[in-house]
Amino acid sequence: MIQGIGASTGVAIGRAFVLPSWEWDVPDRRMENIDLTKEFDRLYEGIRTSKNEIEIIKNEIKEMVGSEESGIFDAHIAILEDPVFMSEIQGIIERQYKAAEVAVKEAIDHFVTMFDLLDDEYMKERALDIKDVGNRLLKHLLGTPDVTLPADTQPYILVAKELSPSQLVHLNPNNVLGMVTMLGGKTSHSAIMARALGIPLVSGLENKLTAPIQTGDLLIVDGDEGNLFLDPDDGLVDKYSQLAEQLRRRKEQLQQLASVAAVTKDGTRLRLAGNISSLKDCEIALKHGAEGVGLFRTEFLYMNRSTFPTEDEQFEVYRQVAEKSGDHAVVIRTLDIGGDKELEYFSIPEEENPVLGYRGIRISLDCQELFKTQLTAILRASAYGHMKILLPMISSVEEVIEAKQVLRQAMHELELKGVRYDDKIPVGIMIEVPAAAAIADLLAEEVDFFSIGTNDLVQYVLAVDRMNEQIAHMYHPYHPAILRMLRTTVSAAHAAGITVSVCGEMAGDERSVPLWLYLGIHDLSMSPLSLLRVKHKILNSKAAEGNLIGEQCYQLRTSAEIEALLEQGGAKENLNSSESQE
Repeated sequence: MIQGIGASTGVAIGRAFVLPSWEWDVPDRRMENIDLTKEFDRLYEGIRTSKNEIEIIKNEIKEMVGSEESGIFDAHIAILEDPVFMSEIQGIIERQYKAAEVAVKEAIDHFVTMFDLLDDEYMKERALDIKDVGNRLLKHLLGTPDVTLPADTQPYILVAKELSPSQLVHLNPNNVLGMVTMLGGKTSHSAIMARALGIPLVSGLENKLTAPIQTGDLLIVDGDEGNLFLDPDDGLVDKYSQLAEQLRRRKEQLQQLASVAAVTKDGTRLRLAGNISSLKDCEIALKHGAEGVGLFRTEFLYMNRSTFPTEDEQFEVYRQVAEKSGDHAVVIRTLDIGGDKELEYFSIPEEENPVLGYRGIRISLDCQELFKTQLTAILRASAYGHMKILLPMISSVEEVIEAKQVLRQAMHELELKGVRYDDKIPVGIMIEVPAAAAIADLLAEEVDFFSIGTNDLVQYVLAVDRMNEQIAHMYHPYHPAILRMLRTTVSAAHAAGITVSVCGEMAGDERSVPLWLYLGIHDLSMSPLSLLRVKHKILNSKAAEGNLIGEQCYQLRTSAEIEALLEQGGAKENLNSSESQE
């Protein structure tokens, strides 16, 4: 048994297929009489071909995992457009008289070495993206075929030094039992995609193996504990076969809950909706039992194109989501770009701290015609279903008032044209900035509902960038300060008679259920893949017990104590659930 990192949960038993390294042999060619124009033309053609190929891959994988996970490939396109990376390649060609493929290989090696020297796991894993993109570009410059994968007829456990998203996209997930990588961790893009595809993955085995794994070796992959078993005996195979069967049955049992209402044992009803970024995401969420859409991240409609989407283009998407959702509500968050989300055709000046900069509602109110176009599309779609408008990054009453003025202008223009829309469409705000939580009572007078975005709220309240590995351990959703912010927000909403929901990652964490029961939050919106787990937790909970656990959480002083209490509640519930099934 070798202990690695459990990067994607689940158990797999099968024969290994060892993937050859996706690295090309590039002779160091320096040419005395280099034709610079020809080499630059070859480079630019390779870039164009690579970008087109990545776009095709992204659209293919979106059908399997949804828009958010497939957005990994946006980062790959960004690398090909990065001026620093391109300048490095161009400089090597121009100054050292080297062929385009040699320049690309040297640039890859330079940046990968630089990232690997950083004491930052996140940056080390981003080095894999550079290698992935660079190798794709080299493939086109050298005219080399892709590394072939085993035939789909025989399921296997894929073993590689490291796996790039580009390699994963060519896999048939029905025939990949599990994956093992020597490098990488939980935040690597391959781990994100493995979790989205439901494939168990153990990573971080570099220098832990006494001998390399060979194609055909029998393996057991335990993605929950991060264990890899080589050449296991019959007893161990039987043990993990039973565990795999239990997990399979549990998955089937959870899927049966899709049509069941989320009601506690003592009759408290919660509504579980889905966070989506596209029509495909909406279909996945509804399949997993979502009661409508609690958060439509519309910025994904604006990405991967050269111009802003028109009113008609947006209307068509919103209408289809409304119709697919039937009688359930669809909460559409207006454009939330800035920070880590950029549009290549909309220039945002370089900022020292973009997370605190020009983003969300600040851009919308600064570009009111753009904002009004989106609001008009939403209003038109509201005639086809139960739509709600959600404003992001609100920090003041003034912003809400100004946004509602733009909404009234859009309504007036539709009335003049005789276009139908819901003139009572609810308007809500994201509570994700500490200022919004602090003045929740004032904001509640201006809106119809609150939606708490816990991801940004935790980041802002604790002043912790969770993508910074040096301080990521300080990112605690169950910090007493976060719990107090939640209580302040919910109290203000209830006092004003408006609804309040949670749409951040805490909503999809089943450990949080006692908190929502205690606070009186009955609307949750989460990733489609979290819906059934959270519903199972609710069905096996009692509101009275949740209230007791929630009350105890507010008496504790540290994140560790609160998390331990919530973990204990979950462990007790799982044990009882298992006993009842037996």
